[in-house]
Amino acid sequence: MVNWYRSGKRKAGGFFSAVVAWSLFILLSILSLSVRAADSKIGIIAFDGVLTSDITAPIEVFGAASKKAWFSNYEVIVISATKNKALESEEGLKILADNTIYDALALDVLIVPSAYDMSSYLKNADLIGFIQRQGKKTAWMASNCSGALLLGEAGILDGKKATTWAGGEKNLAKSYPAVRVQYDQNVVIDEGVITSNGGPVSYQAAFELLAKLSSEQFAKEISEQIQFNRLRRAF
Repeated sequence: MVNWYRSGKRKAGGFFSAVVAWSLFILLSILSLSVRAADSKIGIIAFDGVLTSDITAPIEVFGAASKKAWFSNYEVIVISATKNKALESEEGLKILADNTIYDALALDVLIVPSAYDMSSYLKNADLIGFIQRQGKKTAWMASNCSGALLLGEAGILDGKKATTWAGGEKNLAKSYPAVRVQYDQNVVIDEGVITSNGGPVSYQAAFELLAKLSSEQFAKEISEQIQFNRLRRAF
């Protein structure tokens, strides 16, 4: 009887140990997946006076997509153009950036927004240098509205087709003669760079970029989820 009890106890202990080991394996696997889940980053630059929709549009589109299994390896982060992470948009939206341009960042996509007055940012050597460095490593660069001026200043648009805010095309062409400026186009795509008119068109540009990063069908799925497709049918 004693031997049977000891034998049963050993078997139960062995079974319990196996269950614990398997549970730990499952837990570690889940943790490992969560660590790898956001190994691709979409960075959106922000600064005081930024036009709100230039950054909220891509945040909404890519943020919604990142909740899907097919895009869960992407994470959207906001990057301050200065050392101060606390920012305020032109329209008064309070923004707390995740990082700054002074952090060591490995990005897959960089999106550059605009402001009504871009002069100080175009003279910001640290910001321009950050854009240039990221341009050598990212798969995609993008700009909304007058953010194209920053890409132009960084040399990202040299030899490429690009656009800026509606009505600002001549200014872009004059300031950066090496850019093949396109007129009367909402969104322009050329060799890993997407530029747009900005404002509400920032949504269209974000969906174009999402399609490039995933597929047209997945981009359509998110368009329907946030009901952007209804807006398209309204015009």
